[in-house]
Amino acid sequence: MRLLLLVAMALVGAWGMLASSAERTAMVLKFEGAVTPAMMDYVTRNLDRAAERGVELVILEMDTPGGLDSSMRQIIRAILDSPVPVATYVAPSGARAASAGTYILYASHVAAMAPSTHLGAATPVAIGGGGMPFGGQDEDQEEERSGSQAPRTAQEAKAINDAVSYIRGLAEMRGRNADWAERAVREAATLTSGRAQAENVIDFTATSIEDLLDKAHGMVVHVGGVETELETRGLAIEFVEQDWRTQLLAIITNPNVALIFMLIGVYGLIFEFMNPGTLVPGTIGGISLILGLYSLAVLPVSYAGVGLLLLGLALMVAEAFAPSFGILGIGGAIAFVLGAAILFDTDVPGIEVSWAVIGGIAVASVLLALLIARLAFRSTRSKVVSGREEMVGATGQVVDWNGGKGHVFVHGERWNAMADGPFTPGQIVRVVGLKGLTLKVDSNEGDDAQQAG
Repeated sequence: MRLLLLVAMALVGAWGMLASSAERTAMVLKFEGAVTPAMMDYVTRNLDRAAERGVELVILEMDTPGGLDSSMRQIIRAILDSPVPVATYVAPSGARAASAGTYILYASHVAAMAPSTHLGAATPVAIGGGGMPFGGQDEDQEEERSGSQAPRTAQEAKAINDAVSYIRGLAEMRGRNADWAERAVREAATLTSGRAQAENVIDFTATSIEDLLDKAHGMVVHVGGVETELETRGLAIEFVEQDWRTQLLAIITNPNVALIFMLIGVYGLIFEFMNPGTLVPGTIGGISLILGLYSLAVLPVSYAGVGLLLLGLALMVAEAFAPSFGILGIGGAIAFVLGAAILFDTDVPGIEVSWAVIGGIAVASVLLALLIARLAFRSTRSKVVSGREEMVGATGQVVDWNGGKGHVFVHGERWNAMADGPFTPGQIVRVVGLKGLTLKVDSNEGDDAQQAG
């Protein structure tokens, strides 16, 4: 009996060891494109998931031209607070960790690059009113520059000095080359993967994720203030794709989509106010307007651009309710286009507005203004078809008449009527005026002989 109990305990222990071994995984996150709120949400949420599951290592497979300072700092804060070691791997060949990506690489516990990759060009690009994005340049501009360029304004100097202090702090924390990090900010310097390893900017180069796990094995890193020796050899690799929430957030926070949402929202509300009870335009317009405003709230925007945008929308709404023969509508379209053009910083990859979208919005706005102007012009020349004024000129049939008063049928209704002359029942008359609820009629020459029925 005791023998069976020992065997059972041994089997349970062996099963537990196998299960524990099977659970040792490395989570790989695909970090592609600009550093945006959507990418920040994707990284931070999965770092929390990795901590809950006890993952051994999180790998950010990075290829980014840069992005927003606010999103970058939240990602770095999540990496520094993570109880799970984070390795940033610039891959595949030809990828880059430019601008904001350089800061994230420096903040990671393990920094690695694939062959034929590069990093750097971390000079911040200031924009008005919306914070400090890190604008990545085109690849032909990402060459290492010699000589430090003096800041042109006090605000630019403050931004650069703040960025230098930030990246030097990260470099000193991870024991990496702080002097080159400062050059990357002040001079927009760049390095290839081989030179980055030689100058102690990264820990090593790796040809694949498996190679990274093999080379990272045995490294001692600081995780949560505690020295930890990495045991990464033989870890199971788990790729985590972007879920629907990240993809939806990426669409919503696209500046081009934000502008379209704003326009749909305003036009939807205009059509709903012009036709109360339709519901569909108002519902779609309200949802679109809220989504557009949310995008403007999470993206860095220029206050001047927002002001012009709102002015343009207000003028277009005014054109719909107080037609000015196109003056307000066209002026609103011009203000909207100018606001859209300066709303976002076009130097930040992924945060620029397409001129094709701006052109489409301008054309749609002008066409709508011209349509409203045409309808307003036609309405001034059209015959009145309802109300008190419409009765003047209408024809009717005399029902009875006595002296200068009687009753007539007009539009299927019996009206009191008066006239200067006598009429006979059945005679066709024309309304020439109204006095209260009494019609003033006159003979309808040429139709006097017509009789009803």
